[in-house]
Formats: sequence, C-alpha cells, structure tokens
Amino acid sequence: MLTPFHLAYHVTSLDQARAFYGGVLGCREGRSTETWVDFDFFGHQISLHLGTPFATTNTGKVGDKLVPMPHLGLVLHLPDW
Repeated sequence: MLTPFHLAYHVTSLDQARAFYGGVLGCREGRSTETWVDFDFFGHQISLHLGTPFATTNTGKVGDKLVPMPHLGLVLHLPDW
C-alpha cells in the first residue's frame, strides 16, 4: 500500500517548475497561486514555492562519484520509461 508523502521546497521559477514537473515528468498539476504550485508526484504531493532554493554541494559520495546534496529522486521501473 502506498503511503503518500508531502514535500515542499523553494524554486526560483514556477514557469520552469511547471515545464519540468508537468512537461518533462508528466506530473499532473494541482492547486496553485501566484507564489506556489502543487504537483501529483507519482502518487505523492510536492509543493513548489517561490523562494531561495536549498544550497547544494557535491558532497554525497556514491561509489566513486560525488552527487549533489541534498537531493530527491524517484525510482522508476524500466517499463515506465
């Protein structure tokens, strides 16, 4: 059974967020105002608010690679591509 989560974070552009989450990932847009927008993120809810995003640094070591921290992702099965 899926237990949905809600995650809210800052973005610098709602237009770019809509293009990525809606256009690239195909997430359905939910409620919005002039300063935030919700998306159905594969059964979960993300709320993107205008503001200064998290500072990121490449400090997460995965094998011999450094990846940005913090980050979030979604694990998809190959048939979903």
